[in-house]
Amino acid sequence: MSFQEHFYLNFIKDNRWLYIWDGLKVTLTVTLFATLLGIAIGFVIAIIRSTHDRTGRFKALNFVAQIYLTVIRGTPVVVQLMIIYFVIFGSVDINKVIVAVLAFGINSGAYVAEICRAGIMSIDIGQLEAGRSIGFNYGQTMWYIILPQAFKNILPALGNEFIVLLKETSVSGYIALQDLTKGGDIIRSRTYDAFFPLIAVALIYLIMVMAFTKLVSMLERRLKQSER
Repeated sequence: MSFQEHFYLNFIKDNRWLYIWDGLKVTLTVTLFATLLGIAIGFVIAIIRSTHDRTGRFKALNFVAQIYLTVIRGTPVVVQLMIIYFVIFGSVDINKVIVAVLAFGINSGAYVAEICRAGIMSIDIGQLEAGRSIGFNYGQTMWYIILPQAFKNILPALGNEFIVLLKETSVSGYIALQDLTKGGDIIRSRTYDAFFPLIAVALIYLIMVMAFTKLVSMLERRLKQSER
């Protein structure tokens, strides 16, 4: 068959392009909300661990945080996804998108936590002491002085974590969630043509990653200009 015939068979016939379109919407939804959940979890864990490192407080919470980091970073995300869906929610009728958001958000939170903690610990201790000397308590010093500086330092790493998370969602098909990758695979199963749908999926991921990388670079430049 010619290129046009292959294209028609894979995307036009029976509106098969909708599998890609619907899958893309699911992928973006899961990635967005998992990112927000991961940042929230990571931020809290980073505050607990950095506070413990500098003041010795939160010993019990720090112990729990270390267990969380060890378990999440030591097991594959696809296994975590299946445990949450088939074990934790195995007897519950729950939306697969919610399960994916929880699984990828919890997984991402472990990596975001260490990224944020590294950014916080990279700020000189003198900044903390300066904040306390002008009357700020520990929380105010962290919020107004330490965290804004740490954010600028960790922005590239956070951007990279978002990109990794975007690509990790491609394993959502293990719980029969029709994401972008699963959409391409459904087309392949209907047409017995693997090249066109899978290359289309790969190109869409590539375009999204390049677009987000560009946005992160623009934000980095804006932050650098604000320092001048």
